[in-house]
Amino acid sequence: MNGSSREWRPSSDPLATDRTGGSMRSNRATVRAGVSMAATLPMLAGALALGIPAAHAADHPSRDLLAGTRPAWATARADKGATSDGARLSARVYLRGRDAAGLAAYAKAVSDPKSASYGRYLTAGQAEARFGATEAQVTAVKAWLTAAGLKVTGVTRHYVSVTGEVAAAEKTFGTQLHDFAKGSKTYRAPASTASVPESLADAVLTVTGLDNAPHRVTHDDQLPPPDTVFRNAGPFSSSYGSNTASTLPDAYGTKIPYAVKGYTGKQLRAAYGAGKRTGKGVRVAITDAYASPTIAYDAGTYAKRNGDAAWKTGQLHQVLPKKYTDTKDCSASGWYGEETLDVEAVHAVAPAADVTYVGAASCTDADLLDALGKVVDGHLADIVSNSWGEVEAAQTPDLAAAYDQVFQLGAVEGIGFYFSSGDDGDEVASSGTKQVDSPANSAWVTAVGGTSLAVGKGDTYLWETGWGTEKAGLSADGKSWTDFPGAFTSGAGGGTSRTVAEPGYQRGVVPDALATANDAAGNRVVPDIAAIADPNTGFLVGQTQTLPDGKKQAYGEYRIGGTSLAAPTIAAVQALAQEARGQAIGFANPAIYAKAGSKLYHDVTDNPTGSGLAVARVDFVNGYDATDGLATSVRSLGKDSSLAAVKGYDDVTGVGSPAGGYVESYGRR
Repeated sequence: MNGSSREWRPSSDPLATDRTGGSMRSNRATVRAGVSMAATLPMLAGALALGIPAAHAADHPSRDLLAGTRPAWATARADKGATSDGARLSARVYLRGRDAAGLAAYAKAVSDPKSASYGRYLTAGQAEARFGATEAQVTAVKAWLTAAGLKVTGVTRHYVSVTGEVAAAEKTFGTQLHDFAKGSKTYRAPASTASVPESLADAVLTVTGLDNAPHRVTHDDQLPPPDTVFRNAGPFSSSYGSNTASTLPDAYGTKIPYAVKGYTGKQLRAAYGAGKRTGKGVRVAITDAYASPTIAYDAGTYAKRNGDAAWKTGQLHQVLPKKYTDTKDCSASGWYGEETLDVEAVHAVAPAADVTYVGAASCTDADLLDALGKVVDGHLADIVSNSWGEVEAAQTPDLAAAYDQVFQLGAVEGIGFYFSSGDDGDEVASSGTKQVDSPANSAWVTAVGGTSLAVGKGDTYLWETGWGTEKAGLSADGKSWTDFPGAFTSGAGGGTSRTVAEPGYQRGVVPDALATANDAAGNRVVPDIAAIADPNTGFLVGQTQTLPDGKKQAYGEYRIGGTSLAAPTIAAVQALAQEARGQAIGFANPAIYAKAGSKLYHDVTDNPTGSGLAVARVDFVNGYDATDGLATSVRSLGKDSSLAAVKGYDDVTGVGSPAGGYVESYGRR
């Protein structure tokens, strides 16, 4: 709660810091003879206890609660009655492994530059042997599930998957499943917190799938869906300010430049201090859903046309599932542009880095968790770029726990995860609620915010603002901008989490006003660091797209943006930094915050020049040619919903963007 006093909130997350002292406690509670201890439940690792009622325990005298398995929307008011006993469901029982607390503690120690264990990473095999589930745990969980009437359909290092009828699931997990109204639709969910037999408390982390509300993420690129060709209309600037829109009305008392055609790798490398580093010897993974069938051709063609180093044989790999699902609901082809952007941006900034694309079978959390698990289990890379997410309110604590376990396993292996912070600012315009995005909200990942970037002639860094766009159209007579500066259209995601505790690395850097915005005890604030995202000062990308006739395909180039651009850009910069260090950086947040306030970052603000900033854009109305006319608009910069980029840390750009010296700072020990 908010208030003048700061209350202690227990957490099992060693990166979380309570503000008034006290010992940390377990995140589990036991139900005995139907008596609930849920009122004393602390948080999941990195997530708040949500005051969830006790599990149904009439037939189970001793049960261990799985906190967060009843979603917040499953309220008494929304309850539509019991789900049919014969209805079918699929679920995953995630395994706690040998030493969940030890895993979190070791993940913190190897990631903290102040720790004696800093950089002492484990191999994937060592991590599995030390923290993975034991054969006895897996056997016990499978026996328990099958004895209750559920069918085991798969076993991985992380979970046991099952199918069966609702009646069997209720018996297994000690809860009743009901139908609940959620918006205009009805979904199944536990009527009380799920639980497991106390004898399995050390084997089961959580269960997902008991509720069947959609758990789908979206990609964070700005323009286009690539199913049909998209092109930018001119005129353009080649560098920021190189082409002034002299015939268009003034904005903020001056003539404004046309939007850039799209920055290239050379310009981004100069802006973020790449120097002579190329990412040689560093492995970068990218996760998205599905896979572009033309990625190899597109990436090779783009590099050749735009001055990037040619891809070497075996430098680009793909790890793909045997089959894809939910292709219609996820708009599968819409993800092709996301992969293309991510791959081309990483190569443009870190041209010698080895790139592995890991495609998920769908855009659901379950399948994306599988993709992340593949990276960790096979240690496919040291740096992982992820340009997807969903609003925090859509991510349930059970899923948060599953994600955090993967991130912690990655951290002990020296793997760092970078997530885009979102493209809708404070999310009020899109969701009606001020909130951050997940998994960017996890205390175990690096959340990447977005900027508007000005690179001048000679690849000179001029300035950055926080990315936030307001748009106004040209009046009918061409003499003014209608309702200038116009409405908010998009901006970097950020703000204060409602569910994740304040991690220790943010203490002393993130202002208390932000940390305590939702809870006096302090919460995680997003993002951590930032880079180019504004599509009006965006990146040129090359992709094979379907032409307007719907029959032919052709390669073309267009400008794109979003924190989907920021995430791979920062991932690539980290590849350069890892090259300088000569060793994996791993989970980078403690190191990133240790450098806060120094000249290693551009301290990004919304008003770097002392006056309002804007660019002019001319767009094809139909998105690809002038047949249906042109639309001229002014796009103001540094107008991110209710969020603001200010001096020091802020919730649009975090500690700022990398400056000259940042990359090489990792090589100084």
